[in-house]
Amino acid sequence: MQSTVFTAIFLPLVLASIMFGMGLSLQLKDFARLAKLPKPIFVGLFGQMLLLPALAFAIALAFNASAQIAIGMMLLAACPGGSTSNLLSHLAKANLALSISLTAITTVICVFTTPFLIAFSINYFSEGEPVEFSLLKTSLGLIVITLVPVALGMLTRHRFINIALRLEPIFRKLAIVFMLLLIVKISFDEREMLVEGFPDLYLFTIGLNLSATLLGMLLAKLFLLNQKDRITLGIEVGTQNATLAILIAVSFIQEPAYALIAGGYGLMMYLGAAGLVLYSRNKGVKE
Repeated sequence: MQSTVFTAIFLPLVLASIMFGMGLSLQLKDFARLAKLPKPIFVGLFGQMLLLPALAFAIALAFNASAQIAIGMMLLAACPGGSTSNLLSHLAKANLALSISLTAITTVICVFTTPFLIAFSINYFSEGEPVEFSLLKTSLGLIVITLVPVALGMLTRHRFINIALRLEPIFRKLAIVFMLLLIVKISFDEREMLVEGFPDLYLFTIGLNLSATLLGMLLAKLFLLNQKDRITLGIEVGTQNATLAILIAVSFIQEPAYALIAGGYGLMMYLGAAGLVLYSRNKGVKE
């Protein structure tokens, strides 16, 4: 895919604005909470950073996924969290503080882990000559597009809290709208491949979402976390930053085929979370 104004300028700028909006919802105490409540946060990080990629890898191998789907799933697993999971945790009356803290910490960690996981996936699953992929370029790009805007958003909240509180819901809504528009564009541009990949594409996205959500719940139960934390980790492990995954595929790797699974997941990832939201709101969750 040739670099265009959309992939080289517009897409990174919009994602940077989304990350700025996410920064408006974060505070330094969200990072400091790691020292106060280490167990649920470490369990969540273990699920998101290690078990989720392992799950995507196992599904790709077990069901003999094509190279595009396998790499797309691994790319998606390398981009956990995002502000969407915070909204879903709020709707589910789960542990919002835990959700926000995981989002804050994984945003920093993924700048360093995501490029290596992508490089491994491309080298392992590629059929024929792997596409060119630069670890350094991707790491620097993620710093500019994620960490810097998040830091600016946090600084804005610290200095102008009233303005930040008014702007944050607006940015959150724009993030959802932009993700949907991005999915539509990718689907239209790659419609032939989308048709060829049906129904495998949707089966893999639904399977990954439901199994990841269940994985988060079981992991929390295994470590004897309370019910609110179980709901939270189910949402966190099952909800990925699909927009970031699409950006990496389209702008950094310049392989839109890898973005198809993220586009499908951007729609299907609400299935598992919706079940948890309905369950927690109908039954209630205990501390």
